[in-house]
Amino acid sequence: MSANSSPINADTSNPFDDHADVEGVEHNDHNAGATLYVDRNVTLTIGSDCLVLLDEGLRERREVSDCCGILRKRRKNTHAVPYYNVLWAKVQDSEITISYAHVAGNACRVRRIHYVILDKTIDTFAQRWVQRLLDRAYPQGCTRRKRIKVLINPFGGQGRAQKIWTRDLEPVLAAANCDVDAEKTGYRGHAGEIAEKLDVEAFDVVGCASGDGIPHEVFNGLARRADAKRALREVAVCQFPCGSGNGMSLNCCGTDSPSLAALAIVKGINTPLDLTAITQGDKTYYSFLSQSVGIIAETDLGTESLRWMGSFRFTWGLLVRLLGKTVYPAELSVAVETSDKSAIREAHRKAREQSSAAHARGYEEAEQSLPPLKYGTVRDPMPEDFKSEDQSTLGNFWVGNMCWMSPDVCFFSAALPADGKMDMVTIDGNTPRLESLAMMTAVEKGTIMDFDCVNYRKVSGYRINPLPASEASKKEWRKKIVERLGGAGNEKVDGYISIDGERVPYEAYQAEIVPGLATVLCKHAGVFEFDGPK
Repeated sequence: MSANSSPINADTSNPFDDHADVEGVEHNDHNAGATLYVDRNVTLTIGSDCLVLLDEGLRERREVSDCCGILRKRRKNTHAVPYYNVLWAKVQDSEITISYAHVAGNACRVRRIHYVILDKTIDTFAQRWVQRLLDRAYPQGCTRRKRIKVLINPFGGQGRAQKIWTRDLEPVLAAANCDVDAEKTGYRGHAGEIAEKLDVEAFDVVGCASGDGIPHEVFNGLARRADAKRALREVAVCQFPCGSGNGMSLNCCGTDSPSLAALAIVKGINTPLDLTAITQGDKTYYSFLSQSVGIIAETDLGTESLRWMGSFRFTWGLLVRLLGKTVYPAELSVAVETSDKSAIREAHRKAREQSSAAHARGYEEAEQSLPPLKYGTVRDPMPEDFKSEDQSTLGNFWVGNMCWMSPDVCFFSAALPADGKMDMVTIDGNTPRLESLAMMTAVEKGTIMDFDCVNYRKVSGYRINPLPASEASKKEWRKKIVERLGGAGNEKVDGYISIDGERVPYEAYQAEIVPGLATVLCKHAGVFEFDGPK
């Protein structure tokens, strides 16, 4: 018998050392086809929720002793690997190899279980057993051996995407037998060009080793194709988090850890995603994450001179503007679907209770071209469904398609992948400072909806015309202090609008939801990785 269980980096320690205790796992060797007898001392059993290894030959060693060295803690010879962590398994030449993700802290590494099967007569049974294991590791709706076009942005974040790809991402995809074609992006817009020309028959997934900018480019590149609707439905877009903003991974994979996100993508379920169609001037583009005007956009895009602060620049910029009671007046018209917070909470609760299978997307035939815009463009007359509002003291305008905007900002706690609605938050700029500070601490918990001053609505479309910043400030001295402390820099601008973290002209635009237009890979189909509003 040969027994080898070691990680890719040749660490020969027992890979099951810190796995969860498997006491209570039901071992039923007589469950037909569930147990593979490798030899008289080793069995592999397909349990209810994990793969169970029993190896009587694993040596015991002293792990914990008292001060006299008398008491010892014996090593367990029964260990478990959750099916979610199983990446691949195969039997070849009477040898069985199982690759899995060993999770430790906020990362995972690939490890392998390898045994020689002594009884050569059970080879056919072993092959069937492996298929049964893979059926549990990749349940219905989860594609095995995904064909992934990986786009690596070497310039995003701290410029570490290539290193992260090699160290954290590629080993997981290789162990899962994914078919990968990796390519570096060379300039702004390159990812969109690649997506526009992509052979959609050759790939199941476009994986972006980047921040949120590359997924934005990919969605818009796919949308420019002649067969845009088909391409957006059949090719899932995902993010391997390598940037400063990793909102897509946080929402779909529940993590911004590159290796854990790779595992979630390997096991990801194709899920429909609403996109927001935006028209501004003569341009049309699509948003997957959020659109902001005012304090959030200015804090994100207008604090370049504070980059030396690192990620704290966002917190500092926001704090300065909140204390300065900065306002960003605008003309706003909205098609509101519901403004009842109780109804919004209840709808989210019901969505989470529904079966994931009900939300999973198959590869059905789809029309080639994009659907026409229901509300037209920003240049058309105001749609009848849009109701105008007085936003002369607007402080924060933020519309989201997803829950998490960053690891510590869950602004849209009721957002769903495909409910056919955008989540809109508006907050008056004259909100008392203490209440504004309290909201900052509530954002991380996803409880900002609980504040009475927060107008949280589900909407299907809107048009916003931001007024120039010069008209927004009645107290010039306060404006100058905020600009100086808030990192506005020397650039003279009217204001900021952010679409998926990308700056667009400070002028009127119109947005509407396009239900289920795109496809993403989610850890749990139909919902993002947030429990929702309480």
